[in-house]
Amino acid sequence: MKDITTRYTNGEITVVWKPALCTHSRRCFTGLPDVFDPRKRPWVTIAGAATERIVEQIHQCPSGALSYFRNDAVTAE
Repeated sequence: MKDITTRYTNGEITVVWKPALCTHSRRCFTGLPDVFDPRKRPWVTIAGAATERIVEQIHQCPSGALSYFRNDAVTAE
């Protein structure tokens, strides 16, 4: 599989998804279905929850396929 990276942002954070790393544990989907829904396109609806709740759920990803960065940290550099 190609080294594909997809990004989704809400202005505060950017969620980064690397599908090649995904082990399909479904933790993202079962933990926060209003944001992560593989039946929809795009499958990440970042407006579906508060930023901190999304961050908490990303920390549950066992494969590291989901990560994030705070946009203010990028603009501060």
